[in-house]
Amino acid sequence: MKREDADKLLHEKVEAGEKVSPILPKDVKNYLIDIDGTITDDIPNEEPERMATCKPYPDALATCNKWYDEGHLICFFTSRTEDHREVTTNWLNKHGFKFHSLLMGKPRGGNYHWIDNHLVKATRYKGKFTDLVDKKVTIQVFDDGHHES
Repeated sequence: MKREDADKLLHEKVEAGEKVSPILPKDVKNYLIDIDGTITDDIPNEEPERMATCKPYPDALATCNKWYDEGHLICFFTSRTEDHREVTTNWLNKHGFKFHSLLMGKPRGGNYHWIDNHLVKATRYKGKFTDLVDKKVTIQVFDDGHHES
C-alpha cells in the first residue's frame, strides 16, 4: 500500500457529528516496529556514527517488506532522536525497507506497557523475524468487573 493510499485510510472520520479517530479495516494491521536490536544491531543513541553502517537483519527486511506488500501499514518506532532522523531514513531507504512512517523518540528503557483505546497486540523480538503465529498467553488488563472463570 502506497503512502497516499494509507493516508486515505486514515482520513477524518465523523460519528454523531463529532470527529473521531479513524479505524483501519480488520484485514489491515498497523505495524509499529523498533529498529535497534530488532531489524539491525542494537545501537545506542550515544553512538550515532554506527547508525549509517550497520547491516539489516535479512529476515527482518524480508518480513517487513512482505507485510508492506500485503497492504499493511509499516511504521518504524524508535528511541532514536530527531537528530537521527536523516541517517535513519537514509539507512532504511539504502537497505530497501518499505515503510509509511518513522516515529522518533520512543521512550528508552524497555519494559513497555502500552495502554490505548484501540486493540494493541505486542510481539517481543527474540532473535528471529518470521510470520506471526497464534499463541495463548496471559496478559494484564484493567479490572472491568467481569472475570473469566
